[in-house]
Amino acid sequence: MSKVLAMVGGTPITDNDVDEFLIGLGQRGQSYNNPEGRKMILNQLIDSKLLLLDAKRNLLEAEAEFKAQMAKIKDNLLSSYAAEKAISGVSVSDADAKKYYDENSDKFTAEESVNASHILVDSEEKASELLAKIKAGEVSFEDAAAEHSTCPSGKSGGNLGDFGRGQMVPEFDTAVFAMEVGEISPAPVKTQFGYHLIKLNSKKAAEPMEYEAIKDEIKDALLNEKRRAAYTSKINQLKILYPVDMML
Repeated sequence: MSKVLAMVGGTPITDNDVDEFLIGLGQRGQSYNNPEGRKMILNQLIDSKLLLLDAKRNLLEAEAEFKAQMAKIKDNLLSSYAAEKAISGVSVSDADAKKYYDENSDKFTAEESVNASHILVDSEEKASELLAKIKAGEVSFEDAAAEHSTCPSGKSGGNLGDFGRGQMVPEFDTAVFAMEVGEISPAPVKTQFGYHLIKLNSKKAAEPMEYEAIKDEIKDALLNEKRRAAYTSKINQLKILYPVDMML
């Protein structure tokens, strides 16, 4: 049974009421799901309950202005409900998704990607000195990154992980995708951030995406497309029943 947090005019406000309020906030609710935040929400619910009790005591719901507002709210809700009904029967099966995948396989290709490491320093001279030491075997690329790189990736030997074309600044992007696996850039690469020494760890060519990996995305896309079509069809039918005359 949900814990009663407050009584307002004999009406309880419970933990469940606070939970429902949090859910209604969507993602913002996460920041209030703590003792202080829940207390703030409880106070809001108390205020709301007090106003409701007072409104009922003063028969505000009988006022013409309130009735007009309620009529608008009802119309909006009814319109939204009708829209939901128009698309409620739409569904997409696994067979639909597989058929679309097979017929549009050229659209489902993972782009070329690389895995690279870098050392970022503030001067070309420093970058060139480090490059010479790395080539001479005086220090490994990873140790040099850990000691000298100003990028946070230096803590992990300069590794930037996997990324595709266009995800890095143009100068870096052009250099890294032109390199061979295992190669270190022959000269420092200048960007807006400073001077980079780049090491290409691996490269993955563009390849078809497996159906199972993207099945859910395809189904969601097809479902949205079918819902839009069902909605448009319903509106077009209604325009026949209820002619629309634009006055613009």
